[in-house]
Amino acid sequence: MKTEQELNADILKVTMIIRDKYPELSKYISEMTVTIPDVETPDINIKNLNDYHDSLVAILKRYAPSHISEI
Repeated sequence: MKTEQELNADILKVTMIIRDKYPELSKYISEMTVTIPDVETPDINIKNLNDYHDSLVAILKRYAPSHISEI
């Protein structure tokens, strides 16, 4: 399993690809349920980071199937 630092680096990488190549998708990142916690002080852990990373990758894969190799 990846560490918190590795997951944060992966999240940053995917986020930068989205913002650089597909800026129109940026609005969906802030609207994702995984980025809008339903509690006042959310617990950020490996599972949550992994889920967030997976959801970013899923958005990118659905939107740009011909660019999957960049991930």
